[in-house]
Parts: sequence; structure tokens; C-alpha cells
Amino acid sequence: MRIKLLIFCFSMCCSIAAREVYAQETDEEKISGLFPGISFSRFVNAIEKENHYQFFFKNEDIADIKVNISANENELKDILDLIFENTGLHYTIDKQKRVFIHRSKVFYTEVSKDFFEKKSLQDENQIQNDESYLDRAYIKNKLWRIGEENFVENDELALLKGTVYGLKSGEPVNGAVIYEKNNYTKSVTDKNGHFSILLPRGHHTLFIQHLGQFQEQRQIELLGNGNLHLQIDESIVSLDEVIVSSDRLSNINRSEMGVEVMSVESMKKLPSTMGEVDVIKSILTLPGVKTVGESSVGFNVRGGAADQNLILLNHSTIYNPSHFFGFFSSFNADMVDNVELHKAGMPANLGGRLSSVLDIQSKYGNMEKLQGKGGIGLLTSRLTLDGPIGKNSSFLVSGRTTYSNWLLDLVNDKSDLNAAGASFYDFNINLKHHIDNKNILKLSSYWSQDDFNFDADTLFNYNNRNVNINWTHYFNKRLESEVILGIDHYRFGISGREDSLNAFDFDFDISQYNIKALFNYDYNDQHNLNFGLENIYYQLNPGNRQKVGTTSIIIPKWVNRETASETALFINDLFEISDELSLNYGLRYVLYNFLGPNELYEYAPNLAKNESTIIGEQIFGKNEIIETYHAPEVRLSARYILDNFTSVKAGYHSTRQYIHLLTNTSSVSPTDTWKLSDPFIRPQQGNQVSIGFYKNLDQGMLETSIEVYHRSMKNLLDYRSGAEILLNNEIEQDVLNTKGRAYGAELMIKKPEGRLSGWLSYTFSRSLLQTSSTELAEKVNEGKWYPSNFDQPHDIMLVANYEFNKRANIAMNANYSTGRPITLPVAKFNYNGSEQVYYSDRNAYRIPDYFRIDLALNLEGSHKIKKLAHASWSLGVYNVLGRNNPYSVYYTPFNGILNGYQLSIFAAPIPYITYNFRF
Repeated sequence: MRIKLLIFCFSMCCSIAAREVYAQETDEEKISGLFPGISFSRFVNAIEKENHYQFFFKNEDIADIKVNISANENELKDILDLIFENTGLHYTIDKQKRVFIHRSKVFYTEVSKDFFEKKSLQDENQIQNDESYLDRAYIKNKLWRIGEENFVENDELALLKGTVYGLKSGEPVNGAVIYEKNNYTKSVTDKNGHFSILLPRGHHTLFIQHLGQFQEQRQIELLGNGNLHLQIDESIVSLDEVIVSSDRLSNINRSEMGVEVMSVESMKKLPSTMGEVDVIKSILTLPGVKTVGESSVGFNVRGGAADQNLILLNHSTIYNPSHFFGFFSSFNADMVDNVELHKAGMPANLGGRLSSVLDIQSKYGNMEKLQGKGGIGLLTSRLTLDGPIGKNSSFLVSGRTTYSNWLLDLVNDKSDLNAAGASFYDFNINLKHHIDNKNILKLSSYWSQDDFNFDADTLFNYNNRNVNINWTHYFNKRLESEVILGIDHYRFGISGREDSLNAFDFDFDISQYNIKALFNYDYNDQHNLNFGLENIYYQLNPGNRQKVGTTSIIIPKWVNRETASETALFINDLFEISDELSLNYGLRYVLYNFLGPNELYEYAPNLAKNESTIIGEQIFGKNEIIETYHAPEVRLSARYILDNFTSVKAGYHSTRQYIHLLTNTSSVSPTDTWKLSDPFIRPQQGNQVSIGFYKNLDQGMLETSIEVYHRSMKNLLDYRSGAEILLNNEIEQDVLNTKGRAYGAELMIKKPEGRLSGWLSYTFSRSLLQTSSTELAEKVNEGKWYPSNFDQPHDIMLVANYEFNKRANIAMNANYSTGRPITLPVAKFNYNGSEQVYYSDRNAYRIPDYFRIDLALNLEGSHKIKKLAHASWSLGVYNVLGRNNPYSVYYTPFNGILNGYQLSIFAAPIPYITYNFRF
């Protein structure tokens, strides 16, 4: 008995000693608090906030666990024993106070002693690593020591900077989140892959994630200021329990308002048009972005006209972003890397338009191996190739074309379209060369061509030609620059061959020569400065008509060519005042000169401009300054974080636009012409105020937002009744100076992840015009406010995607919107023996409301790694209900009776199938 008692006492002593040693090693903290029936996630947040523990778990394991305890100086393991009793869950606490929740009974938190003995090819303290030579598992678990131990600039904090690259592509990763969970500190990489994050000195676990691509981690020992350059392997999920989304973080934390970012992966989940992933059609699913109808070239943002959107492709301006009557956009999605839409206010380095900027960044090719992708559909085919050129260069070549005439042959009304035809192509070549560690050279080029005719006599054609060179230079860790030189050209033409007596050619073209210098200066952890300058030199041919052949009786006519220079200086500062409050403010100052050679009429003052008020003519020489406009543009936005999942934002932005689209149609047409601001047509001006509230629910799995805005505009163009747009050398006599206002609210609920994903949005918006009080010519609608051509008060969009598994998903779009305004004939009368038509007030009526549903099924091939090519299929139906949505209403007299007709573009379901491949 005594022996048993001694053994028992000895065992107890050993147990107590072991627990003391364990407690000393782990320096256990005591837990106190009342936790009345809360979820385990809330319990974890409370513990991590007050203590140094870090928890790791799978959401599905703890979803149903409720914590209902009262703790008073208890050890964490005792509390966890109670929580996990009869749940099948276990926990492990390591020496770094990391708590792992798991179902397996055995869980290892340490590796073998010699695991970290593997030597790198470079000094650890330099951390300018090329990680490609290291084992991936080793990289993720290796302890990276950063900075110097004798660092004394700040006793508590140190600045970690670096760059994130894709392991396979070698390209910088834009929008990756660098996240330190314990201190809730994060940073998002910019377009060059750069990030900076301020952390306490000591040990940290960094999580790196990019939406839809990867999640990884790095173990670091931060001794002082230093650099960490990361190569991230795509499609790696190292910790399922850490769910961080760059999009969701941006929704709450980004200081700018009204910024929408769409990846190509998210676009692929939307029902496409004839199987083509479409950039323009994709952004039309976003709140605040509308179009006047199907097959429309342009889009309208927050009550603005289509010409008030700046569309950029790698800094190049695209004047006509469409193919095939607006059915396809000009951008091959296979070469697109990222799409960003600024609809509430653009940054100071962007300008020249009133409403929005659609910034499209393309890929430049990977540095590892030759690869390609493409697709074959009912109307189009496409192919993209990219890969390395030598050791330090890469290329990307992308092309797309159509064979669509068979579709036009199926049109029922062959009496009108018996000779119709359409074709297009677009082509991209991108090159990238790493000169050295501090210099990168890029070349971006784009060509497109469209030809179409509705009968055998008249041929329409238009094309884009864009090329630019981009030089990126890194001066040091804080300062970098980009210098861009580019040429952008757009042209359209009409050839008439009705008969030899009336044969003609009509041409319009615009060219702009660009130079831009951008600088980014990371001043400190609170201030990030962007500044630079830009110049655009315009050369515009407003149009000319020439006769064709010796028998043509067409009288040649042309409009005076126009030249202008637009120079801008800009500076912007992102000021992180505190963890909660940030301010993004900037100033853009623009100097615009309208230049000769040109000839302009002089008009009598204080009288309407017409032929009877011409009092003289002025002639200006080459590059002589005819008119100058200059003004500042203010960019201001602020964000305040209420908690980890809630923020409010506000902004004010002023913009100016020095180029105008001349059109008398509701939608943009390839035959619309552009006009530069001159002494008679002043620059458009706009001011926008916006406020937003953003709330993420269910740990960020559900995003909600509401934004309200008000825009005031002036110097807009409207037209007199019966105005002549083409070949008008005195266009100032037919345009009316107009002011505008737009206001509205945008509500959105979005589920970005999971088997079922998508969003539901509702937009209320009004866009109204009024003839300016300074206009001496006619007053539209007696000077009262009237709806613009694109005023559509209500718009509802539902986008849903359901993944059956990793190889099959179904997608749906459903869109309802108010019919757009229209002017109708309401009566007829006799005047001097002739019957005349009396029209209503301008835009006093509306066409019927619009409603359409699209469905798509996407099927992936097997995911075997060793395959010649990976294939997928896209099947779907556009306008699955076959709804006869009106595009416009027009009237034609027949036997003395004025008959009304409804024009619909796609009045029947349109099925499609596309085969996609990549290798």
C-alpha cells in the first residue's frame, strides 16, 4: 500500500512539474470574461483581441458550436476542454501560442530539427530572394529574418515592403492581400505588385491571398525595416481556415468611392454574348452602369452621356469599343488581366472625361514557357499565345475574327438585308523586357477593323490603331516612375456606290499623340504620393466627302481640320490618418489650347449664332493659339471604418471634358463625329458629390452597400430641331448650350464566394437636361427640365452562378429597366396646303420597359495535369424568354397615314455554343 501511495505521489509530482514546465514554456495567459451563448467565431475574436493567442480552424468544423461559459482567470485549455466536449474536435497549442482546431487525434506543430537547416543561395537578411529554387513547402514554413537587430529608429514598429510575383508567370500580382491576423493589419498590392505594411517588431505569420487564385503564408521574424519579395504559386490553398478576399477588403477599406474591379475569372462566370466573354457587357451588370438598348456601342454611367466615359487599354484611348453593330466589345478577354471602373470620381492622374474611366490592363506574357488559349464559336474564333523571349523578355499575341454572314442570311426579312454582310478582326501584340532590376520596358499595341453593309451599295467601315511604349524605372525603395509615349487613332468611312452618278467616299478620323510621366513616392507609412504630368496633342478631321469616278456629280465638301493641345499637371496623396480614417485628395490642373490653322466666323454679340448674325471671319495660322481654357479639378474622398466589416465613405470630384461627340441618335453610332472645344463650344464641366455605406455580413461572406450621388453639369451639347450634324462647318449654329443634373441611389447585395455566388442590385437614377439660360437660340421644351435620351429611373440586375462541382456551373442574368425617353408625333395639321406633323415635347414619352433573362452552362474538361490541351464548353441562350424588347419606335407615312413601328434587335432566343481551349 505504501509503495502504491509513493508511486501515486511521485506520478502527481511529475504531472505537476510537467504542467509547470509547460506553463513556463508557453507562458500561458489566464482567460476571464462572460461568453453568453455566442458563436465560436465571436469567442475567438474576443480571445485574440485581449490575448496573444492565434486560432486556426475550418469554418465548417465550428459552424454549429456555441460558447456559453463564464471564465475567471481560467487557462485556455480548460475552457476549450469544456467547449469541445462531445464534439469530436481536438485542439493543439504550440509554443508560439497558436491554437489549432482539428478532428484528427494526432497533430504535429513542429518539423524535424534539420528542416530549417537548408541553406539559401543568398543571405537571409537581404531577403531580395528569388524563391523559385526553393521547395514550396520549405518556403511556406521557413522563418525569414528581416531587418537589422540594431535597428533603433522605432522601438515598437518596423516597415515591411516588398513585391508579389506569380511563380509561373513571373508577372507582378495586382490586388493581392498581405494580411497579418493578430494585429488586423493588411496591405493590398498595386499594379506593380508592390506592398508595404507596418508591423510590430517580432514574429509574425503573413497570409497572402489573391481572389480565385491562391492562399499562402510566410513566417517572418521582423527585426527592423526590410524587404520581402514573394513568388506565389497559383491555385495553392495552404490554410483553408484563413479566408481573406482582396475584393471584400477593398469594399470596406478602399478610400475611393464608386470603384468597381472585375477579374476575367468573374466575367467568365457570367452568361456571355454568343459565348464571348465581354468586358463591356460585364460592366453593364454593375449598379449605376446602363445602356440605351441591345446592340448599343456605348454605356452610360450615373446619368452621363456615352462620350463622357474614358476607355483606356494600357494607357491608350479607345474611341470605339465595339464590333458587329455593338454586339461584341473590342477587347479579347483572353488577353485582359484586370478591369477597373471609376464611376464616382477618377484619381487625379486620370481625366479628360466627365463621367467615368474604364481602365483595362492587359497581360504581357509569362516568363516561364510558351502557352496559349482560344475558342471557336458560332460567330467568332480567337487565339492568344504568350511566353518568354530569351531570359528577360516575354511576348503576348492575341487575335480574333468573325464569320458572321451566315447569321445575317437567316434573317427573315431578306427583302431589306438580302445583300447584308459584316466582318471584323482585332489584334494585340504586347512585349515586355526587364532591362535590369530597376528598369522595365513595355510595348502595347492594338488594331481593329470593322466592315459592314446593309445592302450592296453602301459600305461602312471603322478601325482603331493604338500603340504605346512604357518605361518603368525604380529609383529606390520609395520612388518609382512610369513614362508612356503613345499614338491613338480612330477612323470611320462610308462608301456609296448606289450608281455612278452619286458615287462618293466619306471619311472622318482623329489622332492623338500622348506623353505621360507618372511618379509614385511612398513618403512614409501614412502618405503615398502620386504626381506627374500629361500632354495630348489632337489632330481631328471632322469629315470630308469626295466624289468617286469621273461620272459622279457629287459636290466635294469638307470641314476645317482641328488641332488642340491638352496639358495636365496632377498630384494625389493617400493619407492614412489612422487605422480607421483615411483621406485621398488630389488636384489636377489642365491647360487647353485650341490651335490653328483654322477659319472661324465672327458673330454679333448678344445674338443667336446664325447666318444673319455673321459679321466677319478670322484666319489663324498653324499652331496659333485661337482659344485657351484652364481650370483646376479637385479630387477628394474619405473613408472611416466603423468596425472590421463596416465603413462609410464620402467624396467630391470636379471634372472637365474638352472633346465632344456630335450625334443625333440615342446610342453611339460608328458614324458619329467628334468635336474639339473652340471659342463657341466651351468645355463640359461636372461636379459630383457622393456618400456611401458599406457593410459585410457573415464574416465578410456577404457584401452590402448603398451609394447616393448628385451630379451637376454645364456646357453640355443638345441640338436644334432639324440640326445637321455631318459636314457642318458652322456646327455652332446648330448646337444648344445645355446644363444637366443627375442624381440617384445604388443598392447592392453581393455573395462573392461559395457554390452559389452573384449579386442583386437596384439602381434609381435620373438624368435631366435644361437649355442654358445664356442660350440665345431656341429653348427646348420652353426652357424646362426634360429627360435625357438615357434617363432610365429604375434598373434591377440579378446575377447568379451555381457550381455543381469544379467542372460544371450554371449562370443566369436577369435585367429589368425603365424604357428610355422618346419624342413622338402627336398630331398633324395643314399649313399652306401641305400636311405637317406636330411632335410632342422632347422626350415626353417612353418606349416600353426592358426585361431579359440569359442562361449559360459552362463545362470544364478533366483536370489532369499532363494533357495536350485543357478544354471547356460554353453553352447558353441569350434572351431565353424571347421577349420582344423595343430598341426604338419610328413612324413612316403610308397612303397619307402615319404608321408607328417598333424596332427590336433580338426578338427571339439566341442559342450559342463555344469550344474553349488552353495549353
